[in-house]
Amino acid sequence: MLILGTNYSAIIRPLQWLVVILIFLFFLRVVRAVFVEVRPAGPSRAQRRAQRRAREDEQRPLRETRSHRQLRLRVVEPREREGAVYELDGEVTVGRSNGCGIPTNYDSYSSSLHARIYRSGGQVWVEDLGSTNGTYVNSERISQPSRLARGDLLQIGATVFEVRR
Repeated sequence: MLILGTNYSAIIRPLQWLVVILIFLFFLRVVRAVFVEVRPAGPSRAQRRAQRRAREDEQRPLRETRSHRQLRLRVVEPREREGAVYELDGEVTVGRSNGCGIPTNYDSYSSSLHARIYRSGGQVWVEDLGSTNGTYVNSERISQPSRLARGDLLQIGATVFEVRR
C-alpha cells in the first residue's frame, strides 16, 4: 500500500474561509429581508393625490349623507392577499388572534391584538394596542389614536391596507 503525504491544511483552510463567507452572506440576506419587510410602505403618486383630495374634503363642510358613507380597508400588500376588502362598521380589532375582526394570522410581524379601528364622532380612528412592530398611517408610526381618511395607507406588521369608500 502506498501512503502519500497529504497536506490537509491546504484543503481545509479554503473550506473554512468558504464556510465563513457563506455564513456572512446568509446573515446579510436575513438582515436585508427583515429590513425590507418591516419598513413602512411609502405612498405612490396616486395615493398621495388621493390623500390630498381627502385633506381638501376635510376642509369642506360635510353633508349628512356623505358622512355616513362606509369606509373599507383594501389589502395592498402582501401580494397573495391583495384585493381583500374589510368593512369598517363599528369597532374592529386587527391582529393574529382568532377573535380579531380583521385577521392577519399569515403575518408574523403583526401582534395578536395589534390595533383597534373604531368610529367616533362620525369619523374612523385607528389605535395601536401596544404592538411590537407598531402601526403606521401614511408611513408614520402612530403613538395615539389617529384619524383615517379615504386614501390613507394603514400598515399593520407587514400588511398594508388602503382606506377606501
